[in-house]
Amino acid sequence: MQTIHGYYLEDLEVGMSDSFAKTITEADVCLFAGISGDTNPIHINADYAATTQFGQRIVHGMFSAALISTVAGTKLPGPGAIYVDQQVKFRAPVFIGDTATASVTVTEIDERRRRVKCRTDVHVGEKLVATGEATFMVDKRES
Repeated sequence: MQTIHGYYLEDLEVGMSDSFAKTITEADVCLFAGISGDTNPIHINADYAATTQFGQRIVHGMFSAALISTVAGTKLPGPGAIYVDQQVKFRAPVFIGDTATASVTVTEIDERRRRVKCRTDVHVGEKLVATGEATFMVDKRES
């Protein structure tokens, strides 16, 4: 049986980075509303959203954070890493049809505690729409 595992602590270096891009559809937003229970009309009601400062529906901010989780859980640090914390600041809206690219960049490694700090960003094109920092617990290689 083959074991699926991402990076081990010993394999990581400050500056390593990876990303994931997704073009967000109306179906994605509706499914996220159903899964999360966040049925704020700014996300799901076009008539309501048209009356807001955005003039149209916006994607849930936490959808952007979920894209960060995609990078962390599948690429860097990858399978086996455990999310410890996430701080995120939403800087601009994401709209249905936008392609959001989440990136994770290693900024600090604490070998003793098996913790890896990373900068987490989400861009739509060149525009930074969410930024923050996350900490992950990462396995050491078995001796």
